[in-house]
Amino acid sequence: MVKREEWLVVDGYNVIGADPEVKWNPATLEEERIKLIRDLSEYQAITGRQVYLVFDAHQTPGARVKTNQEQVIVYYTRRDETADEFIESFVKKNKSPHRAIYVATSDYLEQRMVFGQGAYRISSRELLEEIRVAKKKLNEKLRKEEEEQIRNTLEERLSHELQQILEKWRRKK
Repeated sequence: MVKREEWLVVDGYNVIGADPEVKWNPATLEEERIKLIRDLSEYQAITGRQVYLVFDAHQTPGARVKTNQEQVIVYYTRRDETADEFIESFVKKNKSPHRAIYVATSDYLEQRMVFGQGAYRISSRELLEEIRVAKKKLNEKLRKEEEEQIRNTLEERLSHELQQILEKWRRKK
């Protein structure tokens, strides 16, 4: 059985706004975007889901911008286009029986729209919790691997024959 690929489409400002640790401040908005991209990059590496991050740029002049930052595909919508509009169009264009698309937003209307197009919905808080849990699991895994390497003694790395030879030498004394 072939496993369906999974995509996660994230309404960036909606998720940033749902984080209780974030104090909504235009001066730190760029830092929050960078932090979210970094967190989603780690989440993508852990879960295997391809992540698409969408930020509203409807008050910024210019065309739609697509970049790849830390393996996360980031879209800044064009002028007068909301992230919700972009996400709805993106889901409609990319839905496939071989792909599960998850949309992370706490916008109820947006959730209903993408659900009606066959996408799965995740609230922004649920995504933040999934990111937190994934990071915790990764840290635990890395800590265990470190501990195993520390416990890996010289004796464990020697062949059985060499261990026997050394044991004989030790017993002669």
